[in-house]
Amino acid sequence: MRFTNVILQTATKVIVFIILTFALQVLFSGHHNPGGGFVGGLVTASAIILLMLAYDSRTVRDVLPVHFRRLGAFGILIAVLTGCAAMLAGSPFLDQVFSHVELPLIGDMELASAILFDVGVFFTVIGTTMTIISAISEDE
Repeated sequence: MRFTNVILQTATKVIVFIILTFALQVLFSGHHNPGGGFVGGLVTASAIILLMLAYDSRTVRDVLPVHFRRLGAFGILIAVLTGCAAMLAGSPFLDQVFSHVELPLIGDMELASAILFDVGVFFTVIGTTMTIISAISEDE
C-alpha cells in the first residue's frame, strides 16, 4: 500500500527546492566560509531523503535515475584528479591554483582549483550517503 499525503508532498516540492538552493550556496561558498563539499553533499542527501519520505523510493528513483555508487566513485575520481593536476604542474599533491576574473553583472570573482576538489567531495558524500540510506531502507 502506498502512503499518500497531499500536504506533505506539496510542501516537499517547495522545501526540496529551498534545500537544494542552500546546498549549492554552501558548496560554492565553502572555500572562504564554513561549508564546502562535505556539508553541501549532506544537505543535498537530506533533500533526496525528504523526497523518499514524502513519496516512495521507487518514485524518486524513477524521477532521479542516478546510480549512487557510481556517483560516489565519480566524485572520488574528480577529487583525486584535482590533486594529480597540481602534481603535473610541478606542485605538491592538492596544491591549489587560483586567479581572478571580471564577470559582467557580478564583478570580480575568484576561480580556485579547490572548488573542483569540493565538487568531488560533494558527489562522493551524496553517493555514499544515499547508498547507505538505500541499503538500510530496502525491505527486500
